[in-house]
Amino acid sequence: MTSAGLWTLGLAVGYTLLLALTSRAAHARADRGEGFFVGSRTFSPWTVAFCITGLFSGSSYIAIMELSYRTGISAIWYGVAETVQVLLIALILVKPLRKRLVVTVTGMIGERFGRKAQAIAGSITAFTFPMWSVATAIAFASALHALTGLSIHAAIIVTALLLLAFLSAGGMRAVAFTQTANCVVFIGMLAVGTLAFFINPGIDGIRQLAVDRPEMLDMSSAGVTLIAAWFGTFIVNVLLAQAAFQMTMSCRTPEDGRKGMLYAAGLGVPFIIVGALLGTAAAIVVPSQDLGLVAVSVYIAEVLPAPLAGVFFLGVWACALSWAGPCQFSGATSLGRDVGRALRPNASEDDLVRYTRWSLVLLTVLMILFAFLRTEQAAWWNVLAWTLRNGATLAPVLAVLFWPLATRRSSYAAMIAGFGTGLGWYHFGGWSPSQFLFGIHPVWIGMTANVLVMISVSLVSTRWQVTSHPGKRQWGVVAGVSASVLYLITAIFWGSLHPLGLSGMMFFTATAVAAAATFLLTEEEKSHDKTEDQTDEHHDRTLIT
Repeated sequence: MTSAGLWTLGLAVGYTLLLALTSRAAHARADRGEGFFVGSRTFSPWTVAFCITGLFSGSSYIAIMELSYRTGISAIWYGVAETVQVLLIALILVKPLRKRLVVTVTGMIGERFGRKAQAIAGSITAFTFPMWSVATAIAFASALHALTGLSIHAAIIVTALLLLAFLSAGGMRAVAFTQTANCVVFIGMLAVGTLAFFINPGIDGIRQLAVDRPEMLDMSSAGVTLIAAWFGTFIVNVLLAQAAFQMTMSCRTPEDGRKGMLYAAGLGVPFIIVGALLGTAAAIVVPSQDLGLVAVSVYIAEVLPAPLAGVFFLGVWACALSWAGPCQFSGATSLGRDVGRALRPNASEDDLVRYTRWSLVLLTVLMILFAFLRTEQAAWWNVLAWTLRNGATLAPVLAVLFWPLATRRSSYAAMIAGFGTGLGWYHFGGWSPSQFLFGIHPVWIGMTANVLVMISVSLVSTRWQVTSHPGKRQWGVVAGVSASVLYLITAIFWGSLHPLGLSGMMFFTATAVAAAATFLLTEEEKSHDKTEDQTDEHHDRTLIT
């Protein structure tokens, strides 16, 4: 084991023990009942800012380092897309979601569409959250592998167990403390990483790279298809960012939540810049590595003294905690709280907290399994998770917010169709991170199927009429014409759009606009008795109210 490995293990274990002890203390004063999941809604704007910075910027930092090792500085677009997501959540969703007292997206779906829909949405969400967790866990496991001689799989198991050691105790309040502590560690990581860059290769190394491998400094070298998928996925994820909602909804007021999100957008900028610099620097100093994150680990260990390398890798561990911890907790909330409540409607809040803790253990096992299946592409797991989760829950959430006509049966069909289509598209495309079936990214296919099935089943299974509201009718016509134009443009320019990887995105955009037109133009036929499905939904909503 190298000196850098000893420093890394020592700092990581000591830091984790500190967090674990703090979480145990938090357990003694942990919020009970629903407060366990939202910190009793007492967070300040800066607490929210640290939570969101750790959640999104920490994970983006890892993804950008890996991506920039392979594609150069174009990986910056991943971070830019993530920042757009944070800004949109802050400006559009914080206030309306706080009015609904939202805890999870799956709980919101269950309130509208019933227990079965809640169980389906909660199970799919819980299945995908360990995929996000494993993306950053692989980063620290790669450092352990490079510095200690542990096999990559053994390092992943150690990482997963360290995560579980502190996560199950104190609920959202413990997550908030951990995120704040991690942000302090991030400062050291970013400072040490910047120092490493200037030591080797420095500005002169970048100049030489521009001569030897100019594509590494091309802002489009990651590929338009992938960059478009990043932006499209993050923008759609605005409506579905459950872990972020859970943190933001823990604030004292909606205004505090919005301020915290805006602060987080600014705090994330250094992660984007330094992540791209370090990945590109590793490509210069340690070329031809199969695993990009291992290359970054070797680069840092070669360039810096062991104590400083230990500080850097402690920051990487903090990134893993900041993303994987909240993701595991939020996924366990969906499985333990939402699925548990769907299966046992009479369960007490203490029962749901217990189910959530059990779920954390199950999701830890699932995270290890995912890491064993694919270790070499950490960022790929993020995109796969978005494809499956967004492909299942996008349409039901849109219906909750905008379309009262949607039925229970349509929500079941839409979630299964979107999840299955995205998964199948990846399978028949060979599970490649960059080459897809028919050249179309699975995220567009899954979400398109999700929306189309929701609308089709609802319109077929219920009596409806064109809305009598003049304003909605006018805007519905505008949206319908716009959708038709977008479909026409997609068809006419398919030959130009498809090689750029934009055909799937354009078709989904047209479908989303067509869905907006449908939402605006349709309403329940007032002269017709409600179907049994609609009556049950109305009864559920009445009970909730």
